[in-house]
Amino acid sequence: MTETKLAWQSKAVLLAVLPFAATNALLESLVWFAEARPVAIWTLGLSALLGLITWRIRAATAGASATGAMITASLMLSTIVFPYEPWHTALIPVLAVSLLAFAATRVGRRKKARLDTAEAKLGRAASQVAANLGVAGLVVVEPFQSWLLDTRWLMHATRSGVSLLVLAVAALAEAGADTVSSEIGQVLGGKPRLITTFRAVEPGRDGAVSIAGTLAGALAAGIVAGLGTWALRGGWRMFWVGCAGAVFGLFFDSLLGATMEERGWLNNDAVNFLSTASSAGFALAMLAFWRWASGS
Repeated sequence: MTETKLAWQSKAVLLAVLPFAATNALLESLVWFAEARPVAIWTLGLSALLGLITWRIRAATAGASATGAMITASLMLSTIVFPYEPWHTALIPVLAVSLLAFAATRVGRRKKARLDTAEAKLGRAASQVAANLGVAGLVVVEPFQSWLLDTRWLMHATRSGVSLLVLAVAALAEAGADTVSSEIGQVLGGKPRLITTFRAVEPGRDGAVSIAGTLAGALAAGIVAGLGTWALRGGWRMFWVGCAGAVFGLFFDSLLGATMEERGWLNNDAVNFLSTASSAGFALAMLAFWRWASGS
């Protein structure tokens, strides 16, 4: 009943993400078709292929697969550098998130079915994909990046020797960490504890955390952040900022689950979207701190 009542939040997440991703993908594609056609063809082709595979293996519905392909295309087109190589774009961290989520949801599937926490057989919905990938898709678009660079205090914050693409790395790493943490935590490590009271609760409870799930989530964050740093040609600082942002978002997700979601104020899609946003925000705060600490 609560999920039905809050279904508008899932639609709001989709509306906040999809129009921008679609518009950015379209405009960037037109530019690249005019200037370097192979770049546009490879980018759109690989994005479409990822969406098709995701749908065929039933990791997501047809609509969700199309949504993911659109966001992936926007991410890839916004992270291209020359010489162009498809694997040196945001495709790699997105692919890492997808593979980790696919593997984690299938660990202990029988036990999750008994607990009634298993993912639907048709896979994730479009709103779930938008909630997980949407923030990364938004922070890489040129208008947002320009706004960050033109805003006075944020302009100083970004002069820390780290590309602003670290915000997308942190958001994607959190998306992977959250899925792995919740899926693994349900089948390993015994009863989890509520993050607000540390009281033992049943697996699958909103806001529940476990040592096994948290460690698995942190490992997933490191994998996505590492691959994202390599793909986007970042350095160690990008990696550590991405990891820290992801872990912060992982705990923030649990806090929202134990409070706002538990009370029926937020649904899971809204929680996931806000958690990835908090990861990007924490990463930006770390850049600001380094800028301030350096005194420059």
